[in-house]
Amino acid sequence: MTNLSGILDVLALGPLLAIFGGVALGIVFGSIPGLTATMAVALCLPLTFGVEPVTALSLLVGLYIGGISGGLITAILLNIPGTPSSIATAFDGYPMSQRGEGGKALGIAILFSFLGTLVGCAVLFLVAPPLARIALKFGSFEYFAIAVFALTLVAGLSGGNMAKGIVSTLIGLLAAMIGLAPVDAYTRFTFGLPALDGGLSLLPVLLGMFAVSEVLKFAEQTLQGRVDRAPRFAMTGFFGLTGPEFRSYLPNFARSSAIGVAVGLLPGIGAASSNLLAYMAARSASHDPKSFGKGNPQGLVASESANNAGIGAAMVPLMALGIPGDSVTALMLGGFLIHGIQPGPLLFATNGPLVYSIFTALVLAAVVMLALEYWGIRLFIRILSVPKHYLLSIVLVMCVVGAFAANNRMFDVWTLFAFGLLGYAMLRFDYPFAPLILGFILGPMIEENLRSALMSTRGDFLPILERPVAAIFLGLAVCYLVGYTVSRIVRMRRERKSGQAARQE
Repeated sequence: MTNLSGILDVLALGPLLAIFGGVALGIVFGSIPGLTATMAVALCLPLTFGVEPVTALSLLVGLYIGGISGGLITAILLNIPGTPSSIATAFDGYPMSQRGEGGKALGIAILFSFLGTLVGCAVLFLVAPPLARIALKFGSFEYFAIAVFALTLVAGLSGGNMAKGIVSTLIGLLAAMIGLAPVDAYTRFTFGLPALDGGLSLLPVLLGMFAVSEVLKFAEQTLQGRVDRAPRFAMTGFFGLTGPEFRSYLPNFARSSAIGVAVGLLPGIGAASSNLLAYMAARSASHDPKSFGKGNPQGLVASESANNAGIGAAMVPLMALGIPGDSVTALMLGGFLIHGIQPGPLLFATNGPLVYSIFTALVLAAVVMLALEYWGIRLFIRILSVPKHYLLSIVLVMCVVGAFAANNRMFDVWTLFAFGLLGYAMLRFDYPFAPLILGFILGPMIEENLRSALMSTRGDFLPILERPVAAIFLGLAVCYLVGYTVSRIVRMRRERKSGQAARQE
């Protein structure tokens, strides 16, 4: 009966309006480059003072879901991810948009964002406490091994040129090393500049690579008289999908949602990693990996399923253990504490109705997100009817505002432009962006956990291999590298033989 009362509490007018407003505002924040779900929750957290806990948490949940999903809009239409969780969405969404399938791309991304969110909600609802206890057992050894395994998958993001992919990854790793070293706080690569002591933030790096480089590329095309016309869009069927197409995406959806849940459960990794990992897994499992990055809808399914499945999963350690899973749930923890609610093992026993209220709010927010984004597809597409020199100018201004607002320091704006120039140079010489971003995200995780693990073993690496989970992931990394190298050698020999046969004919 108490569980039913928790569900009914959300169905009151106040929480429903909070969910609707939170999702709508979250979509706006997520779709504008530089304004993230984290920023939306941070700005709206003071608004929850003095309101009922159910209404306050409903607003925060709506902001979370809308903010994560909203990034797909600009990722698909402008090749500029609105949030780090939509990086991989741009890889195939923008090529689909360029060939006139923007409506279909938006439909697929929105649908699988919704389905991925439901998977995360189901995980939170059914198995929160046991999964949280399992995730809590992961230590420095396991985090290091997982990050190394994820980094080896960079081969799948190298666009067929492994050498360029490795160079891009090394640039990301070097950029991540700028600032104070973990553990001993030794300054590295700061060149005597105090502004570099804090290192480089992900948001300015991301916006520079994708947004500023896109502006510079457009400026070059304008000077050369090669400005493309905005493509026409059409969307038929259910979210742009036929029944057979939808069924063919289900295995990818299941795998990507599982990756999103697994990453979401581990505190500190976040959706910025899960969408890239799911994308690489989908590419590796595909019978046509070369089509990825050229407008394959499976890339959209992977990215959007993973980042949204991670929402409910990131709530698991927050609610079951009181440990935030990412930056958004860290702010949500503040929302709990403001109202005198202590997340943790006793939450399910002492605040049962509130737990069911949060479950219900998550599901309702997913439904509202689906409805708002689906009805808004035609409106989103109209964005491209705006002359691109006006549109990209507005985007550039918003990027500067977002970069500055993230940490309130002008240095991040200079970082934005520096990585914009780097991204433009990489575009000119056909170097992939994704390995750089992955290296930048995973580099600190690898270094910090390796140093912590070696400190606990007094410099001995062997105990890391004695931990089952760590050993499995390191073994998978070795197997993947060996398998990829062998497949490349076999492919090169076949191409050489076919080339020789063609010349003989």
